[in-house]
Amino acid sequence: MTDQTTPALLGAERRAHVLAALARDGVVRMAQLADELDVAPVTLRRDFAQMEKEGLLVRVHGGAVPPAGGVPAAAENAPAHTTGSLAVLVPSLNYYWPGVIRGMETEARRRGLTLVLRGASYELQDERPVLERLVDEHDVRGFVLAPNTDTPHAQDVVQWLADSGLPSVFVERDALGGPDRAPVESVTSDHAFGAVLAARHLAALGHRKVGLILSRDSPTGRKIVRGWEAACTELELSPSEHFEEYFPDRNGPNFTASVNAAIDTALASGVTGLLIHSDPEAMAFIDIALNRGLSVPRDLSVVAYDDEVAELFTPALTAVSPPRAAVGAAAVDLLARRLEDPSRPVHRAILSPTLVVRQSTAQVRA
Repeated sequence: MTDQTTPALLGAERRAHVLAALARDGVVRMAQLADELDVAPVTLRRDFAQMEKEGLLVRVHGGAVPPAGGVPAAAENAPAHTTGSLAVLVPSLNYYWPGVIRGMETEARRRGLTLVLRGASYELQDERPVLERLVDEHDVRGFVLAPNTDTPHAQDVVQWLADSGLPSVFVERDALGGPDRAPVESVTSDHAFGAVLAARHLAALGHRKVGLILSRDSPTGRKIVRGWEAACTELELSPSEHFEEYFPDRNGPNFTASVNAAIDTALASGVTGLLIHSDPEAMAFIDIALNRGLSVPRDLSVVAYDDEVAELFTPALTAVSPPRAAVGAAAVDLLARRLEDPSRPVHRAILSPTLVVRQSTAQVRA
């Protein structure tokens, strides 16, 4: 549909075109305007919503009509709207993401911006309806989001964002490209490096046989595995000297059995140090190990991954701590800078986690 030799109209020019058509014809149809202006319907819906707020038109099904007093005479010369909100869509408002959101809120306040927050879920297959509602209901100037990358609709969501005409920044998601493989702005934690930090810590304490346990459905797990495998090579740990386990949903009926099986594997293979993602799984593992008469860290040293609630446990858990607040702040900063200068190069920021040493790790017993 798009003529690549003709630049897309700016928002102010679209508004002027819409108002001129309203004054001339008394009604505008979204489908016709989409063809005339060569823009996506979602872009026009955003324009219509803002113009209705300003009293310039009244939305009707499939288009718009003039307000009761008619199209304002000076409307075509009005400046483009420069204030608005950033739409935030994350997969959870409970675990992990509140820390990211607090960082977003702090940076947004510093810049005088407003966040419109929605929580989806890891089970949501298609985020487009949620994003469309945000555009329809709010003066959205851009998106900060963590889309689900493991669904058949993942690429459709990326394409929808590109067609919306609004800038977007991905959070804790690898930068995805559309059909043309164009880069997507993003801010992520280097979870692979976090796993390396944990393995190096255990090795420094003398643990030569170490294990990795992951939450089965977490998108973070794949990155942790990459870092763990790199660390095993760096520390000269062969595949026979460590193991990887995947826990099911900790609220499911098979969780306790899976923990017991992992403990059995660790004891049988001589593993003395473990990295467990995430904090609640690490806590459950230690509880069951203690009930079996094992000692942490005397028999097993445990490093948790996430550091969301690790410090609250007894023993306080040594943990890899992703920079959640800094990730959120950086994402809002990137989007704000994109709004200020649409021509700036695409930025993909990677922030490093830290390791917080507490009471759940110790020197391996001789």
